[in-house]
Amino acid sequence: MFQLKLFLCIGLYLFSVVSAEKSGADLLPSRHVCGKQEENRIYGGEETIIGEFPWMTLLELRFNNKRHFICGGSLINNRYVLTAAHCVKHKVSSVRLGEHNLASEEDCYGGEDSGLQYCSDPPIDIEIEETIVHEDYNPKKVGSIGDIALLRLKQEVNYTDFIKPICLPISPELQNKNYTGLIGIVSGWGATENKSESDVKLKVEAPITSNERCAKLFRVLGKTIEDSHICAGGVRRENFCNGDSGGPLMYLDRTPDEENWINIGVVSFTVTVCALERVPSVYTRTTEYMPWILAQLKP
Repeated sequence: MFQLKLFLCIGLYLFSVVSAEKSGADLLPSRHVCGKQEENRIYGGEETIIGEFPWMTLLELRFNNKRHFICGGSLINNRYVLTAAHCVKHKVSSVRLGEHNLASEEDCYGGEDSGLQYCSDPPIDIEIEETIVHEDYNPKKVGSIGDIALLRLKQEVNYTDFIKPICLPISPELQNKNYTGLIGIVSGWGATENKSESDVKLKVEAPITSNERCAKLFRVLGKTIEDSHICAGGVRRENFCNGDSGGPLMYLDRTPDEENWINIGVVSFTVTVCALERVPSVYTRTTEYMPWILAQLKP
């Protein structure tokens, strides 16, 4: 009788976990919506063009009646932003969406007299309703596992050409994919919890390296690389020093029917001197935390 009750309890628990994940997945946008941008607006180089990576967000902190941007993040649906746990150890007040150039009120390209001028909508700031930090995160340890957090916004976001969600790796193919050897992209304004580097949103390629190689490099520095990490970068002067703490490591996934940008990592930590040649940076591996992410989402 005891064994039967135990079996039933385990079954009910597993059913509740699966149901929670299914419910969370239902709240994410489909691949017809997420990870999309205007392809003809993309060009090479470090500086992005208006409308590129429209899921990129900035986290805002207010003190002394001033606004400070401390980290980045990525919009994953109309109520949630995914970021790093170390970015929210200070109370973040709001999130900025649809930004391109922090120095200008209106972002445009093309001359006014040419008739070809293209301008984005003004960025918007939305207050945060709830901050959810992974239970494994240790704020006293740099490079802690569980360096991931969700921000629930106070109101729903309306998608536009300049504000869209990025896809998460919810399919079995993306969750089981070995990304080693592929090229990721990191984007942002250079904002970390300590400083900001650029007014204009930047982008940089980040070659993805194996965890085994990454672990050997970081072992010398006294840091441990876990399965829940993913390593990318190592090109001299090109790394997430040109991106944001909390921002996404992005991978362009192509299928016969769709082409979507996928968030496969969250900027976590690097060596003290960033962008060293042959030394990758470390990201929280999104695929490892998908059950946790889906379990937190609510309408």
